[in-house]
Amino acid sequence: MRIGIGYDVHPLTPGRKLVLGGMEIPFDKGLSGWSDADVLTHAIMDALLGAASLGDIGRHFPHGALRYRNISSLVLLREVKDKLDEEGWRVVNIDATIIAEQPVLSGYIGKMRQELGRALNITVSQVSVKASTSAELGFAGRGEGIAAYAVALIQSVSA
Repeated sequence: MRIGIGYDVHPLTPGRKLVLGGMEIPFDKGLSGWSDADVLTHAIMDALLGAASLGDIGRHFPHGALRYRNISSLVLLREVKDKLDEEGWRVVNIDATIIAEQPVLSGYIGKMRQELGRALNITVSQVSVKASTSAELGFAGRGEGIAAYAVALIQSVSA
């Protein structure tokens, strides 16, 4: 078994959709980035890639590559899952936390877990997503951006 940790952050900006865990969240701002800027999914991808010693998402999905412009991060997560499969790893579980003052995310967590589980071909019970604030401290506390942390546990399929 191996464990990996992931982190991502993107600034909030007007005129973009807010996508977290593969789903659009109603809000007056979205996250700025090359893809859909889904910080939750990006943190999970980095945790999975790290656990398998496969580098990070920037190595596999470089910023500026036209193929990834505005792409759904769930598509990229499926590609990460394929890379794990090729290397002989299976996902045991994911635990992730979103850091945002606004919007309130509690009503969307269940659907995020479903979307992430579907993309990874694992059960909802293997995906934990939590949301927290930063008590109005730092960039997230000022509403300038959203961050996410993730931990992933993977296991060799030959074990």
